[in-house]
Amino acid sequence: MLDLLDTPNALAPDLLASLSARPMIAPYPVGTAIHRARGYGGPERRGASSLQYRRMAQMLDTLDYGMLLIGATMAVSHVNKAARRDLDDQHPLQLVGGPAGGQLQARYGADAQPLREALVGATQRGLRRLLQLGDARHRISVAVVPLPALGADEQAGAALLLGKRQVCEELTVEWFARSHGLTMAETTVIKGLCADLTPQQIADRHGVGLATIRTQIGSIRLKTGAGSIRALVQQVALLPPLVSALQTLPH
Repeated sequence: MLDLLDTPNALAPDLLASLSARPMIAPYPVGTAIHRARGYGGPERRGASSLQYRRMAQMLDTLDYGMLLIGATMAVSHVNKAARRDLDDQHPLQLVGGPAGGQLQARYGADAQPLREALVGATQRGLRRLLQLGDARHRISVAVVPLPALGADEQAGAALLLGKRQVCEELTVEWFARSHGLTMAETTVIKGLCADLTPQQIADRHGVGLATIRTQIGSIRLKTGAGSIRALVQQVALLPPLVSALQTLPH
């Protein structure tokens, strides 16, 4: 587990025993105009907040990175579409009790304490951490990012960002291929390269000669302006991570 901030002291046992976030000090004195404005919850403000929340949820669902919003008690308040897809039977993290209002748990016993420490550190001490969870076959990186309380009556939370299982998602590769006018055969080749296959492995997998694959790679590089296979894969890896446009976003 990598702590991204200075942590000279380990988390105290009594701190780990309690998952309740410490109350934040109100940034403005109670009774001031600013405090009253923040505290107002009339119907028009509630409606605007609800719309803003739905828009934010829609935005998060367009990203092909799994994201979860976690409270101080490890209760899950939001899971985006990519996270719902990623948290399958093989992922080292699991949701118990449903995606909204459920609890986040580690699938493997060895990961339970590091996950708990990271969440407590984020919600109570404002620490960022990078975890490596899972076994050798299904090892995943997870970033735990603190989310400070928004007001005096709020509790701090944490955002969990799930690492990618592969460098280039298939949708991203197809999007890149269409934007550069690649043929179907060339798209198949670039998918293989992004999956870390060699030209010979791609040729063997699709039953064609190595010379054919090398010709297609040359055509791909010409169309994309990539100086090498490595530069080509890097172009795709740096693209915005988008989920499939065929998936319906929540309303």
